[in-house]
Amino acid sequence: MLRLALAGLSLGLLCTSALAQPAAAPPAAAPAAGAPAAGSAPASAAAKAPLVLRDMGSFHIGGRTVEVTGKPTREVVFAAGGTPAKMDPNGPYQVEQMYVQYFLPQNRKGKVPLLMWHGGGLTGVTWETTPDGRDGWLNMFVRKGWDVYNSDAVERGRSGFPSPDIWPSSPIFLTKGNPFERFRIGAGPGSWSPDPAKLKVLPGSQFPVEAYDSFVKQGVPRWLDSDAPIVAAYTELVQKVCPCVILFHSQAGGFAFRIAQAHPDKVKALVAIEPAVPGDPAKAAALKDIPILMVFGDYIEQDSRWPAMRGKDVAFGDAVKAAGGSVDVVDLPAVGIKGNSHMLMMDKNNGQIADLVHDWLVKKGLVD
Repeated sequence: MLRLALAGLSLGLLCTSALAQPAAAPPAAAPAAGAPAAGSAPASAAAKAPLVLRDMGSFHIGGRTVEVTGKPTREVVFAAGGTPAKMDPNGPYQVEQMYVQYFLPQNRKGKVPLLMWHGGGLTGVTWETTPDGRDGWLNMFVRKGWDVYNSDAVERGRSGFPSPDIWPSSPIFLTKGNPFERFRIGAGPGSWSPDPAKLKVLPGSQFPVEAYDSFVKQGVPRWLDSDAPIVAAYTELVQKVCPCVILFHSQAGGFAFRIAQAHPDKVKALVAIEPAVPGDPAKAAALKDIPILMVFGDYIEQDSRWPAMRGKDVAFGDAVKAAGGSVDVVDLPAVGIKGNSHMLMMDKNNGQIADLVHDWLVKKGLVD
């Protein structure tokens, strides 16, 4: 037994082969007990039982090779004070690959792997330690006995992105206040301020507003025309490690539903956390044997965009049900869970919502 002291949490790793489980061949690096905004481990970390894994690791998947030609050779200095070198930008480039981590608990209870897919302008950090240093859903679901695969979509985080010679469009960037106003943390446009005393937080919000600065550090640039390579990499991941459950957030709705409709034999359940994009209603019947859970947070009715987005999601769910499928829509306030933002996996009651999702998966027969 190899013991790693990790941010105040003893993390037990039993070094057995991941190949013992075919679907779990490549998994991920251990999520450290998160550091709050001040940078120290939360006081509760030492009180937790060790998180025991039978294996962990990471891999890249997908991508393609692209040839660049016709560019002039130039002289560059790769490090300050270094010796200049000539660089020829012509030649083959490896692009559009996706980075994946996996964590395999010693006491596995989930019958299939659980894939976590993040939303737009974000990375797999979405599912890791919360901005204020609490356990994220990655930790929680590993503790619940799930083999978890967490990825950075193509063009995000450790997946990288191609040069403008290959992707000529430009990425978009968000201002510091954009997520505050758009993710139902604040009360819409004009609710964010650089002065913490002037922030207009929605009443009863569960988002850890005191750690908002830590949250916006997770943001990365995103392209608006990169769906094809993202779908290609996710599809290759599904082919590699599934049958599985896909748990996805926001922008990833358009990817997860689409891939499940194309490969229904590979998906045992879909957990849609406020999907920003539904599937194709014309192909709803493809999901008739895949149970679907849709979860929505609070303050939707007073938002400028989310009533329409939720409406499209529910209409898609109705199409699946009309085709003989099973779709459960949970509006958290309706079941007594209030104050949740769009980033409900980070909210202060994230454990309660993780329990709700896990209980649903138990009822669907996906947990031993």
